[in-house]
Amino acid sequence: MKALTIDHSAPGHLALTTVADPEPTAHQALIRVHSFSLNAGEVHHAVPEGEAGTVPGWDAAGTVIRAAADGSGPPLGTPVVTVAADGAWAELRAVDTDLIGTVPEGTDLGPISTLPVAAGTALRALHRIGPILGRRVLVTGAGGGVGRFTLQLAARGGADVIAVTSDPAKTEDLRALGADEIVTDLASLKDIEPVHGVVELVGGTHMVAAHEALAENGVLVSAGHISGEGEQFPYGALFGHGRRHNRQIATFYLLDDAVGLGADLTWLAALTVRGELDPQVALRSDWTKVTRAAAELAGRRVRGKAVIDIH
Repeated sequence: MKALTIDHSAPGHLALTTVADPEPTAHQALIRVHSFSLNAGEVHHAVPEGEAGTVPGWDAAGTVIRAAADGSGPPLGTPVVTVAADGAWAELRAVDTDLIGTVPEGTDLGPISTLPVAAGTALRALHRIGPILGRRVLVTGAGGGVGRFTLQLAARGGADVIAVTSDPAKTEDLRALGADEIVTDLASLKDIEPVHGVVELVGGTHMVAAHEALAENGVLVSAGHISGEGEQFPYGALFGHGRRHNRQIATFYLLDDAVGLGADLTWLAALTVRGELDPQVALRSDWTKVTRAAAELAGRRVRGKAVIDIH
């Protein structure tokens, strides 16, 4: 099969080559990939730091061409959306059936390929916060791929949503996705009404400021670190006496929280097909142009998700 493999001598660390077809285990289905999506973590870290010769990629949508031998998962011919730690950027992919969501027939699989990491992280991070109906939820890095899904799902869940972005030009877009309030100056977070939950996607000073905005018994879910900064909490920030107390910080990584993920992907795909969840596809091209697309995403010039079509 043809695949994009990591080649540190090639532009963008990627080369389109021919490699052996994957051999599914009994609990895996073989998928013919139609489209995959790019994530910030891939273009910043997974590809530049990856092992030469390997096929990268987390998100892919396609069609089952061989059902799992153990009888689990979708049958032959089913359109699906998939996630795994690697292997998405190829014509064929073997995936554990627990990590496969089904997609209605006739769906454009390009936008669906954006769902696993970005929408899956958004959904499960919100679950970690707990009930959000009528509560205030803060989203840092709200203009990124995960952030845009988080705004939509939090609003759908009945939350009052506060979006944090460093780019004032994104204000109207974020309001359209469900944000009730927009914060563009990080220092002003200390003045907002306390929030019940935070989906934190930036790290560094954003995490420190977002934690300070938590109400008593609030939960901050750290689901991204796009800033590349470490966190330094000032003395007293984590005190309980005389302050809002029992404020939690939870770390999150999607593939370490994969139980039931296939069902979540099926639900997210159905929402998308019904027009109730907008993947915000801002760039779409074929895989011969993946290096250019990855550079655009890495340079933060893509306002939404990037989709790559194989055929």
